[in-house]
Amino acid sequence: MPKVGMEPVRRKALVDAAMRVIGDHGSLTVTMSEIAKQAGVSAALAHHYFGSKEQLLIETVRVHLQRLRNSVVMALRAAKTPREKLSAIIRVSFQADQFAPETIAAWLAFYAEAQRSEETRRFLVIYARRLHSNLVANLKALCPAGDAARIAEGAAAMIDGLYIRQGLRSAPISTEASIALTEGYLTTHLNALKG
Repeated sequence: MPKVGMEPVRRKALVDAAMRVIGDHGSLTVTMSEIAKQAGVSAALAHHYFGSKEQLLIETVRVHLQRLRNSVVMALRAAKTPREKLSAIIRVSFQADQFAPETIAAWLAFYAEAQRSEETRRFLVIYARRLHSNLVANLKALCPAGDAARIAEGAAAMIDGLYIRQGLRSAPISTEASIALTEGYLTTHLNALKG
């Protein structure tokens, strides 16, 4: 029987453990027992809180996307100009906890799962739309709407592409270099519009 008041603590521990275990394995072929062991709880308790591994995985995606969203919101509040806000979005996208090898491996596994799981796909589509919306909202203050949408698509593709490169470890790139590449892309396109 679970202890009263421990559910939020244990649910968080299981979500964090799921991300670590999936990242270590590089796939979703992990068991509830492996996740529970990493979290320091029994597999039965993990099943009690989430019902199934699939539900735990969906909650893991949801929680980590919410954490990313919260980081973006805080960074945007601290920035003053639209260009500073664009830089804040880029920095958050590549911050240390998002760009850690095990986190990248877990996200790649979630993207693969989205081909089979409608709920996982829905969360990842929400992430992509949110990133695009944040980029476009700030780019519109700097250039025409059509150009803003086009530049935002390119910046989002760079962010996702740099994640894939990092995940494949074929051409590892540092956080700073990833930020610089994406910033350079934005600067080049915005300067070209000034003509």
